[in-house]
Amino acid sequence: MSGTITHTHGADATPHTHGEMTAPSGKPTRVDALLGKETDEEWVGRLDNAVVDVLSLDQWEAQKSRLRRTTIGGRELAVSLDRGIQLQDGDILLWDEPANTVVVARINLKDVLEIDLSALVDVTPEKMIQTCLELGHAVGNQHWPAVVKGMKVYVPLTVDKAVMGSVMRTHAFEGIEYTFIPGAEVIPYIAPHEARRLFGAAAREGEGHTHDPLV
Repeated sequence: MSGTITHTHGADATPHTHGEMTAPSGKPTRVDALLGKETDEEWVGRLDNAVVDVLSLDQWEAQKSRLRRTTIGGRELAVSLDRGIQLQDGDILLWDEPANTVVVARINLKDVLEIDLSALVDVTPEKMIQTCLELGHAVGNQHWPAVVKGMKVYVPLTVDKAVMGSVMRTHAFEGIEYTFIPGAEVIPYIAPHEARRLFGAAAREGEGHTHDPLV
């Protein structure tokens, strides 16, 4: 397989093209940098007229900076990104100009339980401490990993939504509201290690379990 590979160096660099790059037969095409997002102005028009191939990943695989996978179109890729670079839905991985083909990442992120603690600012310090400790005990008792960002607590969907909702309703935490939101909405606000906690651990373990909420 051969193709011209275009990429940038640094966020503000101009995209440029290397000469013809040929992947030896039986060996994957190496991807060591992201070319942009499918929503970027420079890519929107190009994608309209290109063949779009997809690299589909689950939420655990997306936390890895190095992986070897095959696209839906049958193109084998060896992704080797710098540490701290996290694959996100819509990332452009490869542009094969002669074939007019672009490879786009598709990440299947599960929903996340978002617990809002904002109302606790209006209660007494004693009540705030008590409620937070009770919440921490309830989440820990279920062995649910969590990420705290400001006044929000994010918990990965390790069991069915109905089960997680039942746990929250059973405890009936005063001053705490919760909802389920798409995982993609959380990604922009968390660090890579927090994303691994929310999405990587949940997908890898896959056996999230629930204790009796009354215990």
